Amino acid sequence: MNWNDILHQWPFYIFLALCLTLLIQLLYNLYFFLRFLLYKSKDKFQSQTHPVSVIICARDEAHNLEQNLPPILTQQYPTTHEVMVVNDNSFDDTKFFLEELERMFRHLKPVNLTQEAKHIPGKKYPLSIGIKSSKFEVMLLTDADCKPASEWWIQKMQDAYTDDIEVVLGYGAHEKKPGLFNKLVRFETFHTALQYFSYALAGTPYMGVGRNLSYRKNLFFKAKGFSSINHIPGGDDDMFINKVATKENTAIVIDPDTFTYSEPAADFAQWWKQKNRHYSTAKYYKTSHQFLLGTYALVNWLFYPLLIVSAIFFSWQFALGALAFRWLMQGIVWGKAMQRLKENDLIPLFWLLDIWQFFYYIIFSLSVFVKPKSSWK
Repeated sequence: MNWNDILHQWPFYIFLALCLTLLIQLLYNLYFFLRFLLYKSKDKFQSQTHPVSVIICARDEAHNLEQNLPPILTQQYPTTHEVMVVNDNSFDDTKFFLEELERMFRHLKPVNLTQEAKHIPGKKYPLSIGIKSSKFEVMLLTDADCKPASEWWIQKMQDAYTDDIEVVLGYGAHEKKPGLFNKLVRFETFHTALQYFSYALAGTPYMGVGRNLSYRKNLFFKAKGFSSINHIPGGDDDMFINKVATKENTAIVIDPDTFTYSEPAADFAQWWKQKNRHYSTAKYYKTSHQFLLGTYALVNWLFYPLLIVSAIFFSWQFALGALAFRWLMQGIVWGKAMQRLKENDLIPLFWLLDIWQFFYYIIFSLSVFVKPKSSWK
């Protein structure tokens, strides 16, 4: 092997580019994701229970509310709290179901909307009404199709608040179902959570998910609600958090008792619709967040094309070594993170999910250019 000749050949530079993607990924793992793997919630010398307003928006969700609202209404929480369900112009039996439950649970507070908000797409209007109608400073948000993992959800989510904390990020997981498609959907949810938890711990919070999210009412009004993003169909969770969350005011909670679980997308069309709504808001993130997220996605996407070219035209042994190093990193980081988020059944498939990511970025990058529907249901 004549290294002088190799140094002047293009396959060598392709291999160098492959190594550069590994180096950048290593830096992300060490600077961001390692924080999540090592994270331990701080011991509190004094725990405080805050009055809490749980807020749920629902449109034609009678079936989901029947399944998921009772576990929320029967939470073990000793302090004053209310559960507000904003019934957004439902045509099903949502209104009558809530009226019946209201007789049994005095802390259930339905809010029935009978008209649409013009020029405010998505669920920002009903959520704003719920927030403005709530009584308490600490608000805990979830969706009608979500069920808390335990009866301690409210207690442990609000316990993250201190005098400085105004935003608390939780994990909104999906139910485990048979089949590979379910695992792909849950992996994407896990991978997104790994990023927004890790970035928050690194002092760069950029999003949260409305399935399990909490913030102070005063923060909402201080930011003038959703006024700056009312023209965007989505954004009531990730865009709002991108705007108001800071290094000093944001905390995360990853206690399994605080997870919420919802039904995953049943087919690819439904999944595409969900991801289209999410990715349509990413282009409005702060520039620094777009750069960090975009760079991470780019190096992950480039790895496999560079690997194949390096294996064919440079050295399959070196390329195999690069693949082994990448999978070692992914196995350690993803494996430990999957354990923390109770996604253990995904661990044996980490290598397959890593390959799938290449195709995922191609498929769902197209959603950036597709305008999402204005309706949130």
